[in-house]
Amino acid sequence: QVQLVESGGGLVQAGGSLRLSCAASGRTFSTRAMGWFRQAPGKQREFVAACSRSGTSTIYADSVKGRFTISRDNAKNTVYLQMNSLKPEDTAVYYCNADRTVEAMATMNGYWGQGTQVTVSS
Repeated sequence: QVQLVESGGGLVQAGGSLRLSCAASGRTFSTRAMGWFRQAPGKQREFVAACSRSGTSTIYADSVKGRFTISRDNAKNTVYLQMNSLKPEDTAVYYCNADRTVEAMATMNGYWGQGTQVTVSS
């Protein structure tokens, strides 16, 4: 069992930055790929970014590539999402996800956090 708790969301102006954190419980953090998804009002949940168990391999949605950076600290059982050059269309609830592999995240199963709201004003 893995419990995930996100933090760091908030209200920011367009062009600003935020860093989200996701703290995981349990001893299996380093054995799981970690990712971020988001869901805007009236829209389906969508993939944002993911990293491998070691953090050396990362992938991003085209919409955030070059602006967002995912990283992890296995000693702290925490994964981060640094979000720069934020746009109003980045407004959503952001969810942390843990799964066996990055590829497995495509099924959107695994473990989920409760989400943190990010609002970008124009």
